[in-house]
Amino acid sequence: MSVLIAGASAAGLSTLEALRRQGYQEPITVLGAETHLPYDRPPLSKQYLCGDWDEVRTRLRPEEMLAKLDANFVLGDPATALDVERRLVSTESGRELSADSIVIATGLRARMLPGQEGLAGVHVLRTLGDADALRRDLAGASGAGDLGDDSSRTQPRLVVVGDGVLGAEVAATARKLGCSVTLAGPQGAPLESLFGAVVAGLLGELHAAEGVELRLGTAVSGLTSAGGRVTGVQLASGDHLPADVVVVALGATPATEWLVDSGLTLDNGVVCDSQCRAADGIYAAGDVARWRHDGLDALLRLENRTNATEQAACVAANILGENRSYAPIPYFWTDQFATKIQVHGLPSADADVTVAEGAIDERRFVTHYRRDGRTVAVLGWNMPKQTRLHRAHLVQT
Repeated sequence: MSVLIAGASAAGLSTLEALRRQGYQEPITVLGAETHLPYDRPPLSKQYLCGDWDEVRTRLRPEEMLAKLDANFVLGDPATALDVERRLVSTESGRELSADSIVIATGLRARMLPGQEGLAGVHVLRTLGDADALRRDLAGASGAGDLGDDSSRTQPRLVVVGDGVLGAEVAATARKLGCSVTLAGPQGAPLESLFGAVVAGLLGELHAAEGVELRLGTAVSGLTSAGGRVTGVQLASGDHLPADVVVVALGATPATEWLVDSGLTLDNGVVCDSQCRAADGIYAAGDVARWRHDGLDALLRLENRTNATEQAACVAANILGENRSYAPIPYFWTDQFATKIQVHGLPSADADVTVAEGAIDERRFVTHYRRDGRTVAVLGWNMPKQTRLHRAHLVQT
C-alpha cells in the first residue's frame, strides 16, 4: 500500500510524519509546487519579513530529519489533475504519480486586486518567494540595502490593503522595519468581523500608538501606477493613498483549480466527511480541506497552522484504518508588536463579549464570547497560560 501527498507544507509534512510515527513503512511520495523544502508560513509575515530569521530557520524540519522519514520528495512540480478512480495525480512536468491513498494538502492561493498582476511594487504574502520579493522591495524603496539600518534613509511608504490577520501582522512588522505604514480596509477596526468592536478597537489603538495610519471603514477600489510601477491605492471614497510599495492581504482561496475535473465536491475547499475523506482513498488536510465537524454539525474550513498539524494526524490515522472523526476546538494566535493574541473556538462580532480575567485597561485579559447561552470562544490578550485554562469552558458548554 502506498501514499501520495499532494502538498509539501505543514499539512503534507505532518501527514507523512504521523504515518511514520504510527508504524507505516510503505512508500510515501510528497509532491510540492515550490522548490523549497517544507517550511513554516506564520513566520513569513513576522520573523522572516523583518530579517530576524533566515530561510533555513523557517524550515519545518532539518534535511537530516526529512531523510529519516524515507519519503520521495518531488518538489517544484505542481499537481495539475487528479483521476479519482485510478488514484493518479498528473503534474505540470508531465509526471503521473499513483498511490493507494492520496492526501490533498495543496493549501491556499492569495487573492489579488484587479490590475495587480505584473505591476511592480505590489505584493501578496503567501510563499517564501513572496516574502523575499517584499523584503527586497522594501529595502529598495528605503534607499538603503539594509532595512535594519535607520541611518540616512527615507521611510518607504507602504500601504497594506486588508485589515485581517495577515494585513495587521504585515503592518506591525513593517513599522518595526521603519516603514511609513498605512492600513486600509472596509472594517471599522482591524479584525472587527472576527473579534467584535471592543477587542478590534483595542487592536486599532495598538497600531495607531505604534505609528500605523489607519484608513479603515472604506473599501479599496483599485491601484494607481506610472511606468509599470504602483504609485498608490485608490479608496472607494475617492481618496488616494500614495505608496512606494503595496501589500495586498485580502485573504486567500483554496488551491483547488487542479481538481475541477476530478469529480470531487469543491465548495470553498475540498468537501469531506467527518473523517476528512473526499472520496474512497482520497483525503484532504489543512487549509484546503472543508470537512464536516460533528461537534458543530456543520462544514468547517480552518486556515491556521495548528489545524494543519492536527488534521494531518487524523488523516494519517484514517489511512491506517482507524475511522476517526475530526472534531477539534479551533485555535489560532497572532503576534503584533509586543502583543500576543490567542483564540480558542470560533469568535464572531455578533457574540456577547465579557472579560473573564485580567483587565482591558492593563492590556492583559481573557474574554469569553457567548452566543445563544454558550461559550463559543475564548480570547486572550497577553495572558497565554490563563487563556489555555479558560479553554475548558468550551469543552464544558
